[in-house]
Amino acid sequence: MGIELSLSNALWLLHDISLDIVHDDDKDLSPRQLTILLTVYLETPPHTVRGLAEKLQVSKPVITRALDAMSVAGLLKRRRDNEDKRNVLVQRTVAGALYLEGLAEIVQNRAADLRI
Repeated sequence: MGIELSLSNALWLLHDISLDIVHDDDKDLSPRQLTILLTVYLETPPHTVRGLAEKLQVSKPVITRALDAMSVAGLLKRRRDNEDKRNVLVQRTVAGALYLEGLAEIVQNRAADLRI
């Protein structure tokens, strides 16, 4: 069951969530980085650089650059696949799970504030 939002309410919801992220978070993720992070946490592993690039329809270097920044922040980690050394596996971290838990709370709170 979904909620129906007017176009204006949908944009205000996105605005308010983005504003909360800017105010509350020291991790400034781009929309691409956030999409990668959500994909890794919401979809069943394993996740590879190649697989993420195909799913998001971007090049592998685009994924690698995004993962570089998120790895430094501790949100995701990478390691070589022991079975196929050509693959780089992208793995979840506790910090990434906590970040997304906080983001989910922001979304819940802002959605509850909507007057529809």
